[in-house]
Amino acid sequence: MRPTLLALCVASALMLGCQRDATPNAAPDTPATAAEKPAQPAAALDPYSYAEPDKVGVTDLALHLTVDFDKKTLSGSATYTLDWRDPKAGRLVLDTRDLTIEKVVGERENERWVELPFQLAPEDEVLGSKLTIMTPEPFKRVRVTYSTSPEASGLQWLTPEMTQGKKTPFMFSQSQQIHARSWVPLQDTPQVRFTYSAKVLAPKDAMVLMSADNDPKAARDGDYDFRMPQPIPSYLLAIAAGDLVFKPISARSGVWAEPATVDKAVAEFADTEKMMQTAEKLYGPYRWERYDILVLPPSFPYGGMENPRLTFATPTVITGDKSLVALIAHELAHSWSGNLVTFATPNDSWLNEGFTSYVENRIVEALYGKERADMENVIERNELREEYRTLDPALQVLALKPGTLKNPDDSSSATVYTKGAWFLQFLEQRFGREVFDPFLRGYFDHFAFKSITTQDFLAYARANLLARHPGKVTEAELEQWVHQPGIPDGAPQIASPRFDAVDAARKAWLDTGTLPAKDLTAKWTTQEWVHFIEGMPKTLPVEKLAALDAAYRFTGTGNGEIAQRWYPLAVRSGYTRANEDIARFLQTIGRRKLIMPTYEALVQTPEGLKLAKEVFAKARPGYHPITTASVEATIARAEGKKG
Repeated sequence: MRPTLLALCVASALMLGCQRDATPNAAPDTPATAAEKPAQPAAALDPYSYAEPDKVGVTDLALHLTVDFDKKTLSGSATYTLDWRDPKAGRLVLDTRDLTIEKVVGERENERWVELPFQLAPEDEVLGSKLTIMTPEPFKRVRVTYSTSPEASGLQWLTPEMTQGKKTPFMFSQSQQIHARSWVPLQDTPQVRFTYSAKVLAPKDAMVLMSADNDPKAARDGDYDFRMPQPIPSYLLAIAAGDLVFKPISARSGVWAEPATVDKAVAEFADTEKMMQTAEKLYGPYRWERYDILVLPPSFPYGGMENPRLTFATPTVITGDKSLVALIAHELAHSWSGNLVTFATPNDSWLNEGFTSYVENRIVEALYGKERADMENVIERNELREEYRTLDPALQVLALKPGTLKNPDDSSSATVYTKGAWFLQFLEQRFGREVFDPFLRGYFDHFAFKSITTQDFLAYARANLLARHPGKVTEAELEQWVHQPGIPDGAPQIASPRFDAVDAARKAWLDTGTLPAKDLTAKWTTQEWVHFIEGMPKTLPVEKLAALDAAYRFTGTGNGEIAQRWYPLAVRSGYTRANEDIARFLQTIGRRKLIMPTYEALVQTPEGLKLAKEVFAKARPGYHPITTASVEATIARAEGKKG
């Protein structure tokens, strides 16, 4: 998952442990294939899941669902093919949240289905409700008939008025981190990987898509069938339905979007095939067949979500100049780091996001040049330094200690994205790309379709990198990067001449009031404008903000990355003439990374808190439940301080 340019508001981890390969092969690895379905060894129980995969694991999921836009529910059944690791376990435990369980049946060896007793435990605020199904024998398959709640945390239902076309309702899922359990009862942990199929019934005016084998030529007839042959963890289960059309980018990639958006999106994401080819040259074949992009309504709470075969993307990156397409590079990179090799514990989320941020930057460098890649690195590292000024040191560690995270949505984005990528850039610099690139490709091959821990990675790195090239990196340096807070003193630094020019222009304006020359700013990209605003003091006199606004029209900008930085500065400085556009921005966009800085600035004063509450009341119907929870918490904290 990725919100463009920099570290996001969220990117957490999940779940608990899987295989440790303590003695990796010294010889080059043979790539694993999805068909091999490598077994996951027994592991410690996941603190964010009630499931007991050491006793029984789901290997295949068959869904039969009906989409009801009027009731805002999905209803139907989930059928699990089971691998009984303990045939005497006597129960199947699944994760749920706000689901109505109607019936459970099990299939005997003679293919007869019998009804099974079950118990749904009281709801836990974070984990949801434990569903325990009594299994007097090791049933080959079990089926649960159920329906979702209109308030399911992993689904968002939009009325036609909330869409671009204004005619057809829209629904989409967001399963990461542990929200899949709100729309499917399952073993909601990344230590369980399963294949899946689905039959989905919907109104005929709604096109249904899933993180599966979507057919670009499929008829919009209200009856859809899907198959995902590669085993995935639960957080990659995804569904969407609405007025969606398809246009190709290449033979294996294209865009799904509302009709009014699809052409702009195809133009913006035209380099997708080049990105795929670049990643394949570096890290091995793309193993998911197709790579399509679904552009969601602006209420989508994240920049992107790496659902296999179908990245979910925010429309806020469609700027017309490809300046924010690093988001697509990031979500594509997850096809290797995350979807193929998956983190296994809530303490190891950097294995997904840090690796992906590193691969993203390599793709950006290859296609758009080192200057662009360096600028994006600098922006992210500046945000890390800012976040680390107040961040609990316990959250600055790559491999978090057990019990650090109460909720898997609460990890530090600066740590898991930026520090994780910085660590890999450190290794790349020490060993050189001629060594590090083949090592990373071998890592993806070795652990393909498995879930691993930080210790698994370190064991593999010691055997296949450090031991083969002694004297390059010490154990003390590994320890400092992985297990200590902050950024090590020896971390590689990046100089950006283009940002140096921006810094000089900003300083000249602050010192003398002289605006940068137009022939200079005319060439600035989004990254340079972001750096220009981020380097400003916390507050500025209103007249200076007005001068900037008159010259560059920041207020009302359609670029969310610029708005994310300009509006908080305007709020802190008392530049109230921006309030109308701030309200419009907060009511139009639901992406947390873009809007939360403005809400956080608003609630610092009584007047701002009043405006925040008024805007939120109007915006709330169009926000995703995840975004709603973030805004509510921010307002509640401010009211608590006020009280």
